[in-house]
Parts: sequence; C-alpha cells; structure tokens
Amino acid sequence: MAARGVATPPELPGLRYSRLLGSGGFSDVYLYEQELPKRLVAVKVLASDDLSDSSRAAFVAEANLMAQLSAHPYIVTIYHAAVAPDGRPYFVMEYCSGPSLAEQYKRSQFNVADALRTGVRVSSAVATAHAAGILHRDIKPANVLTNSYGWPALTDFGISSAVDIELPVNAATRAANNAGGATATGSIGMSIPWSPPEMFDDHPQPDVRSDVFSLAATLYTLLEGHTPFEVPGKPNGTVDLIGRIERGTITPITRADIPRSLVAILNKGMAVSADDRFATAVDFARALQRVEMELSYAPTAIDVPNLTVLERVHDEEAADAGDVTRIRGVSTVHAQPLAPAPTTAPVSAPTAGADPTVIRRMPSVQPHESPAASPVAENTVLRPRTSGQAEAGPADAASPGEAAPAPRRKLWPILTGAAGVLVIGGVVAAALVFAPENEDPQPTPTATSDIITVGVPTPDSVSVTPNDAGTSFTFTWANPDPQDGDRYMWHRSDGSDTGNPVSTEDESVTIDGVTNGDDVCIEVSIRRSSGKTSTEPLEMCSR
Repeated sequence: MAARGVATPPELPGLRYSRLLGSGGFSDVYLYEQELPKRLVAVKVLASDDLSDSSRAAFVAEANLMAQLSAHPYIVTIYHAAVAPDGRPYFVMEYCSGPSLAEQYKRSQFNVADALRTGVRVSSAVATAHAAGILHRDIKPANVLTNSYGWPALTDFGISSAVDIELPVNAATRAANNAGGATATGSIGMSIPWSPPEMFDDHPQPDVRSDVFSLAATLYTLLEGHTPFEVPGKPNGTVDLIGRIERGTITPITRADIPRSLVAILNKGMAVSADDRFATAVDFARALQRVEMELSYAPTAIDVPNLTVLERVHDEEAADAGDVTRIRGVSTVHAQPLAPAPTTAPVSAPTAGADPTVIRRMPSVQPHESPAASPVAENTVLRPRTSGQAEAGPADAASPGEAAPAPRRKLWPILTGAAGVLVIGGVVAAALVFAPENEDPQPTPTATSDIITVGVPTPDSVSVTPNDAGTSFTFTWANPDPQDGDRYMWHRSDGSDTGNPVSTEDESVTIDGVTNGDDVCIEVSIRRSSGKTSTEPLEMCSR
C-alpha cells in the first residue's frame, strides 16, 4: 500500500499555520498559533477524499464525545471541532510540547516507579473513555504525549476509526499489504506490535479487554525498550509479530529490578484469550497499584469519572432513550490496602454501599467477571460500546454460563425489613433508657491495619537563582530525610529534549544557555541506594 502524502494545511479562521507535527494513515497534525486567546494549538485534519455523509456524521459524534473526555487530566484537551473551508473536518486540541512515551523509551528504559505511575495514569484515561462508550483501539507509546506539566496525555481516541470502513483483516491480509518491521501499522488504524490477537480475525470484534492488552504491551515497552513480541536479533516483520501475538509468545523480561508480580500482571494483561485478561482498565490499574504498595511506593490515584446511568428497560423504545451515560466530572479513587483477616467469621457480609470509594455498577461490554478484580474494581462501571447483556453480579451467579434475569423488587420483604428495623430500634432505645448510670462506658474495640506504607520523600525546594544576564539558572533543593547512599535524579520538565535523567550527589544544578525570558523547569527525585525513588518528584521553575 502506497503511503499517503502529507496534505496542504488548511486556512483556518483565527489560526495561523506554523509547521507540521506529524502524519498518519488517516490524518495530519499541524502546529498553529491561535490568535485569541493567544496560544499554540495542535490541529488534526482528517483526510476527506472519500468521506461519506455517514462518515462525517460519525466524526461529529466522535468529536462531541472527545469534548466530554477532555476534562480528564490525562487526556488531550479538545478545544474546537469544525469543517475547514476546503471541506476537510478538523479539530483543535491542546499542544503537548513534551516528548511522547515512544520518544522517551527509545532514549532510555523507564524505571519501575515511573512506569507504574504512568501505567496507572494512562489506565485512568482509558477507563474514562470506556465509560463513555469509546474503544481506543490504538493504544501505543506514540499515542501518549507529555504535556507542559510532564503528565502523560492520551490522544488519538479512534477518531480515524470513526470514519473508517470496517475491513476484514487477518494475518495473510496483513502480510500481503505490509511487510514492514516492528512499527508496522495496519489498514484499520491500529498498530500491530501492541495489538491483541483478536484484531487479526477475519471479523474483529474488540472490546475493553482489547485495550487492556494494548495497555499491558505499552507498559512492557516502556520497561524493556522494545515491543513485547519483538525478539532482538531475529526477524521482526509483520508476519513474525502476528504469529507471536497469536501464540502468546511474549519475549521474556530481562531486567532484574522488575518484580515478578509486575511480570505476572503484564503477562495476564497480554493473554491470548480475552477471558484470561483483566476485565477492565481499572482492574489493570488496581493491579499496578498493588505492586506500588508492595515496593513501598505511594499508590498512584486512579482518576475515573462519576457516572449516572439510567436503567435499561425491556421496551425497545424506552431502552433507546434510557441507555444514556452522562459524564459528571472526574473523581479520584485512592488505593486501599487489604484489611487483616478477621479472627471470627462476620455475621453478615457488608453491603456494596459500605465502601465510600465504590462507583456504582453499570453494564459492561464483556459478560464475565474478573477473578482478580478487587471489591472497588468490580463496582467500577463501564458503558458497553455495543448492545449486549449486562454483566451478572455475584448474587446472580448461581448458574454459571446462564444469564439470569434481573430480580424484581418485592414489597413484602421491604415492609418486613422496615418492621425489623423499628423493633431493633425500640430495643436499643429501651436499653439506653434503663441502663445503670454508674457504669463506666467501655471503649468499642476497633480494627487497625498493620500495613504501613513508607515511601521516599519529595525533595524540598530551596531556591531558583538566575545569573545577571538571565541566561542561566541555579536550582537548589534539600533532602528532608537524608540517608547514606542518597543521590538525586533530575531532568528538564519544560519540554526541552535533554536526553536521559541526570544523576548527581549535589543538591543543586545550573542550567546554562537559556534564552532570556524563557521559563526553565526541572523535576528532581531522591534515589535511595536500594533503587527506590521519590513517590512524587519536586518540580521547580524559574518563574
């Protein structure tokens, strides 16, 4: 297949063209300067030579969903979408000046702490997209940018897939159309090295677990410096990669500092059968959090949306109106260490509402339960991308493999329960009234957790000092808990391409060659002799 040439950038009202940022199979991305408010923006322009009316309508719907997702901290913000005067659809989005994850892992492998933190954050973004009914289908390091704060920013949410014709694809078709190497990209807008095996079927039917596969493959790539099915020193063409993906032949991880628990999580995420993977992106993120706590790192928060879902009714017209998901904003779900096992069996199981971080369940795309899902993860909701039977909860699992109808609420048990509550309340009140006044109240025993998570602290900011000409800045910090063997890892966080993070024993660094007026920012972490680093880096800026 011949490569598509880069199209001429369109003339857009209120925007001035600057340069080309990148080009793909279905679109080109340009850097423009917006006049009001004045800022740099990235403009993605879709190829429109053969766009049908239905494809244009799909693009509009996809752009509207992207606008809702833009509230997420780890998703690229969409500012505007329209059709250019020459007829090409486009949208204006946040310009992420930092390097993509692809650029970063090609320079150097990620350390475990950074990889885990990035994995949880990107999983949060993917879970948010799933909750809005969007499958990404092309998660890979190149599609995770870095914004001006150094945070990951997921982009390219299948906008091109909304305007593509769904083409049958299998290994033979791939080999005939593209004999490229490990970076080969398929004809339906997905990249082979990070794609799950079901995408190579004659009629691909991906679901949220397909994106989980790509998440795990991306995290593997950050840690190892190459894709999971690429074998150094051996042929890694399209047919080679697809064969290994379909057989589940993951190249073994060679780094000694990666815990076996993390290797097991990555292998589970890239299982050949979707049923053997994590059921949701939140389940995958929860597993990464457990590794963080295992290594005494502070767990990275999972940022997912608050969702309100109207119950699906059996009437067809009412179902069309009722199957609505509204994104209310982003809430943070913090990791919770497992409580110690009770010495005696509890009288009754806690209700779902007992956990304040539980998000109410909504129908998920896949009709099965994850055996590794935690209580919170099992109640994290996903809106199905296509119509289907809702996932059965634990109470409905009496007959495996058979979908149980939703139970109807009965009035008699409710009245009986209410009466029981009134009787118990009366007994408690009587006990309080007639209890002897001279008895000393006994303290109620409370359960305490023996789990104490201790992380490496963040350095303290001391000063940022410029020279007289304003062409260099000296950043000084302090170690709040110095220990033998401590070193400091610092790097530029303002988007400058300065290569690998720098290790130093000094508590200061001078950045030279600064253009007068430019803002300079760095991030600094403490690195213990054990290899553990600060759970959160210190960011210092010249202004």
